[in-house]
Amino acid sequence: MPFRAPVSDYEFLLRHVVGFDQVSATERFAEADSDTVSAILGEAGKMCEEVMAPLQRGGDLEPARLENGVMRTSPGYANGFKAIAEGGWIGISAPQEHGGMGLPTTLSAAVNEMMSSACLSLELAPLMSQGQIEALEHHASDALKELYLPKLISGEWTGTMNLTEPQAGSDVGALSSKAVPNGDGTYAVSGQKIYISWGDNDFSENVCHLVLARLPDGVPGTKGISLFLVPKYIPDADGNPGVANDLKVVSLEHKMGLHGSPTCVMQYDGARGWLVGEEHGGMAAMFTMMNNARLGVGGQGVGAAEGAYQHALAYALERKQGRTPSGTIIDHADVRRMLTTMKADVFAARSILMSCAVAIDMGVATGDADWKARAAFLTPIAKTFGTETGIRVAETGVQVHGGMGFIEETGAAQYYRDVRVTAIYEGTNGIQAMDLVARKMMDGGEAANRLLDEIEAQAERARCTIPELAEAVWQATETLREATEWLVAQSDMNERFAGAVPYLHAFARVLGAHFHLAAAMADPDGPRAALAAFYINRLLPEHAGLLAHAQAGAEGLYALSADDLAA
Repeated sequence: MPFRAPVSDYEFLLRHVVGFDQVSATERFAEADSDTVSAILGEAGKMCEEVMAPLQRGGDLEPARLENGVMRTSPGYANGFKAIAEGGWIGISAPQEHGGMGLPTTLSAAVNEMMSSACLSLELAPLMSQGQIEALEHHASDALKELYLPKLISGEWTGTMNLTEPQAGSDVGALSSKAVPNGDGTYAVSGQKIYISWGDNDFSENVCHLVLARLPDGVPGTKGISLFLVPKYIPDADGNPGVANDLKVVSLEHKMGLHGSPTCVMQYDGARGWLVGEEHGGMAAMFTMMNNARLGVGGQGVGAAEGAYQHALAYALERKQGRTPSGTIIDHADVRRMLTTMKADVFAARSILMSCAVAIDMGVATGDADWKARAAFLTPIAKTFGTETGIRVAETGVQVHGGMGFIEETGAAQYYRDVRVTAIYEGTNGIQAMDLVARKMMDGGEAANRLLDEIEAQAERARCTIPELAEAVWQATETLREATEWLVAQSDMNERFAGAVPYLHAFARVLGAHFHLAAAMADPDGPRAALAAFYINRLLPEHAGLLAHAQAGAEGLYALSADDLAA
């Protein structure tokens, strides 16, 4: 069974579950009416099915390689990226004055997720460019915007982000890369960066790197970091790629998955760069790109989950084993359990992702502080639950295949290998959870409680039609509210951090139930109601154990010394 882009699922979500009508009702996004949305999703889905999906296995079997300093991408990737660029999919939400469509982030998130389902390794390339586009739009000078944005939006040039260094992983402030003024408004950037996704390719005219480095007067730590735009080829007077810059790809990482996406070690030796944003304000500018990427990475997780689910479902429909009504394994109770869990979690994760994107769009369109706070609160949840769902669903997909799942020829294992890194890059999921219980709770839990109020209000409305499901969601929300109050009351951050991950997952479980309940209300006699009942009755109860863990505090984590752990 070939890959099928989940266009109808997205149309249902946007229409009935996540409130996209609020976005299209704003003056800013009035063009995103139902006809436009259907056209965008339909065309993007067709491209994913016909162009990208056939590249999935090839990129894994024939990875990107570095030959005498020249990058060679996987067969077919150049044509795949060309189709993405010519379709306008890089610039869906980019500013119209520079060639973008100016449409809501919600639509670009949906398209990115479908591309991730089809071929995650290739989807990383446009995702990196989109993040750079947003960073430049908000922080670059007008001259840089006019030169770089049209090229990035069209796909003629591609973008990357360069944060990590060998000695500085998540501790970005420990970087050692330097930038020295050249005296002509440019800077000489030197240093080495690792884990650079799509650090080079053989299908774009130029590769534009956003590089964090420290100016001579930059103080230690993150407050002394600046951001620089460092192109592979220095643009000439006409804005075309000119002489090669003093940078190179040293090597490619040998990875567990994502073989089609070249992950580079980059070396800068006095490369010419241009300052983006204020001096020593690099982290603020880079966080614009990272927050964009975190939503995108959550979508990668959901996309990989969708691909893995479809792959497993196709196998279960064909594999003959045991005595069942159909003669295939899909009628075995445990296989049904696995497949239904996969489908229910994909829906929950996708709904959280789309709800976060809607909040981002509403914040942009209205400037309302509550919408912006909601977007900020949902971002770590969307990233973490989306990627964890991708990992869990892909692993279950291997299990559905049985022994054949452990055999590479089936392609089941690739989904797991490819998606595993999404829980690590763009801020590990542990860091996302810490951000949720610390920075995102600086409001005393107001953003969290506004969400909980909405969940309970919907559960109240659902009592007259689906009372048992509504009651379960309402009770779970009350338990989550009590845990949130406990969390906010902890002045010792380590007490919060000790339970941050289970708290985030409990919040995601309740949000998932909320969105499943909305789907059941919109489709009371259909399969979505049955799927909602499965999720609420069988998966939502996990929230109780997670919240018990979240409120257990830090003391028990240190009951064993380092020596005890090593014994």
